[in-house]
Amino acid sequence: MPQYGLGFDTGGTYTDAVIIDMEKGDVVCCAKSLTTRNDLSLGIAGAIKGFDKELFKHVTMVSISSTLATNSIVEGKGCRVALICAGREFDHSIPVDYITCIQGGHTLRGEEDKPLDEAAARSFLESVKGKVDGVAISTYLSVRNPEHELRLRNICNEILNVPVVCGHELSSSLGFNERTTTCIMNTRLLPIIRDLMVSVKKVMSDVGIDAPMMIVKGDGSIMSEKVALDRPIETILSGPAASLIGAKNLTGANDAIVVDIGGTTTDIGILRNGTPRLEKEGAVIGGRRTRVMAAEIATSGIGGDSRIIANSGEFILSPLRIVPLCIASSQYPELKAKLVKAAEAKSRYLPQCMRVDQIVLDTEFFVKIKDIQNSTLTNDDRTFLEAISQGPMSLNEVAEKHGIHPFSINVGKMEELGMVQRIGMTPTDLLHAEGSYVEYDAEASQLGVRYMSRLMRMTPEEFIRVGKLRVMEKIAREILKKLYFEETGELSMDKVAEDLTNKFITGKEGLDYSCSIRLNKPLIGIGAPVRAWLPKVAEWFNTQLLLSEYSHVGNAVGAITGNIIEKVEILIKPFKGEGGSDDPRCTVFASFGRFDVQSYKEAIEFAKTKGGEIATEKAKAAGADTVEVSVEMKEKRFG
Repeated sequence: MPQYGLGFDTGGTYTDAVIIDMEKGDVVCCAKSLTTRNDLSLGIAGAIKGFDKELFKHVTMVSISSTLATNSIVEGKGCRVALICAGREFDHSIPVDYITCIQGGHTLRGEEDKPLDEAAARSFLESVKGKVDGVAISTYLSVRNPEHELRLRNICNEILNVPVVCGHELSSSLGFNERTTTCIMNTRLLPIIRDLMVSVKKVMSDVGIDAPMMIVKGDGSIMSEKVALDRPIETILSGPAASLIGAKNLTGANDAIVVDIGGTTTDIGILRNGTPRLEKEGAVIGGRRTRVMAAEIATSGIGGDSRIIANSGEFILSPLRIVPLCIASSQYPELKAKLVKAAEAKSRYLPQCMRVDQIVLDTEFFVKIKDIQNSTLTNDDRTFLEAISQGPMSLNEVAEKHGIHPFSINVGKMEELGMVQRIGMTPTDLLHAEGSYVEYDAEASQLGVRYMSRLMRMTPEEFIRVGKLRVMEKIAREILKKLYFEETGELSMDKVAEDLTNKFITGKEGLDYSCSIRLNKPLIGIGAPVRAWLPKVAEWFNTQLLLSEYSHVGNAVGAITGNIIEKVEILIKPFKGEGGSDDPRCTVFASFGRFDVQSYKEAIEFAKTKGGEIATEKAKAAGADTVEVSVEMKEKRFG
C-alpha cells in the first residue's frame, strides 16, 4: 500500500497543493488555486479539486505552510489580550488591550528578586473577566527561573477560562521586551491559527482524509496541530521557510541561493549545508524584534502582482499588490469591454510631478472589499464606494457618471485601509501579453499593454521587453542586497556600492571601469513564473540556475517534506567565586526549572539526560514517530 503526504501552501495570491509518495519522495500530482482570504477552505478545496479521489485514501499525513501568521501580525489582527508583567515595565512596543505590572521577578542567578504580588494579579484578572480572549504572562528573567510565570498561569486558570501563554515557554533568550512582545503576538494569533486548522480539517473531512495534520515553522521544520495551537507564533515566515526546504528536496542542492517569486513578494534565503540559515537574534516582523528562531529571509515587494505604472515616459515598478488584469477579467467578464475602450481612447494627461500613490490610470479599476466606519471619508469617497460595490469601475468612470472630480476621491486612503482592491497592469500581465506564461485571460493583458505602451511612446513589444528587463533588474538587485548583508552585516549601500551595483545590473560601461559579479552558489527558483524571470538573472550572475518541473509548487513540497525538530536550550553557570575551579558547583537554568548541582561534570550529565528527555517529549508531542537526539555544547571560559 502506498503512503502519500498531502502538502498545502496558502500564499497571498495562490494556494498550492501537492501529493508526495512518502517512501520514494516523488511528486504524484500537484495543482494551484487562487487563495480565498475570506474563507481559506474554498481556496484549499479548489487546489485539490482535480486530484484523483482514490489518492486521498492513502494520505497518511497533511502539512501546511502559510503566511497567515506573518500577515496577521503586520496588519495588527488577532484576539483581545491581557498582559501581566512582573518585575519590569513593558515598553509598549506592541499594542495590548489590558496590561498590569506587578511586583515579582528574578535575578540573573534565578533567585527571587521580590515576592510575587499574587493579590494584585488576582484583582487584575477579575477586572478583565469577559473582556479578553487570552492572557500573556511575562516575568523578569523567567528564563532563569519560570516559577513566577507558572504561579501566575495557575491563578489565571482559576479565574479565567481563556488560553494562557508564558514567555519562558517561547524563548530561552534574554531580552525582557522582546520576549514579552513574542508572548503577546503568540496570544493574539491563537484564534487565527485555530481558524486555519478548522479550514484545513473541513476540507480533509469533505474528501475523506483521516490523517494527522502538521504545520511548517519559521525555521523550516514542522510541528503538530496541537503544538501549533499553543505556539502559533512559531509559524511566522512559514511560507518562505517551506520554499527553502522544498528547494533542497526538489533539486538535491545543499548550498544555494533560493529565490521564491510569489504574487506579492520575492523571498530570498540561503541554504547552507542543507538547512536554512536562521536569524540568531530572532525574526523581525512588522518592524518588531521577536525571540522566534526563523529562517533569515530577505523579502522584497516585487512579485507577479506588483503594480506597474507608466507616466510621462517613465516606467515605475511599485511594491503595491494589485489584481492582474488577466485574473480580474476572468472573474469579471464585463471588464474586457472597458479595457477595449481604454486601449482605443486618447490618453489622459497626468502631471509628471504626481506622487506614485496619486496616479490612477484608465486601465486601473477598483472593487469594494469592505466597509470601515471612518469619519475622514468624504461624500465623494462614499459615492465612489457605492459605485464600485456593483463591480469594477475606473476612477474616471465613477467621476463622469456622478459628476465629481476624480482627484477629490481619496483612493489611496481607502486602499490603505483595505476597503478597496485595485486592478491593473502587473508583471504577470507582461508574461500573459507575451504568451510566455498564460493561465488566465491573455487578451485582457494585451489590451492593457496597448494602453501602457502608448503612454510610453513604444510599441507593445518594446513595452513588454522594457518591463521584463525592469523586473529582472529589480530581482537581481534584491539578490545582491541579500548577499551584501550576508557578507558584511550591512543593509544599506554607500555611493561606491551603489555605483558598482548599477554598473553590474545595467551592464553599462563607466568612464574607466565596468563591473561583473560571479556567484559562488547556484540559484534555485521557486514559484510559478521563475522560468520567465530567472534564466537571464542567473546568466548575469554567471551561475547555474536549478529548476525542477515542480518549482511552481515548491512551497507545498517543502511543507510535506520537512522534519520535526525540537530544541531545548540549557545554561550552566558555576557558583559565584568558583569559576576558576576545575570542577565547580553549578546552577542549571532551563525552561523546566532551576537546579543546583555539586559539580560541573554532574551538571553536564544532568543537562544531557534531562534535556534529551524533554526534547524527546516535545518531538513526540509534535508528531514524531521516531526520535534522534543530538547534543551541541558551547563552552565559554573567562580569566
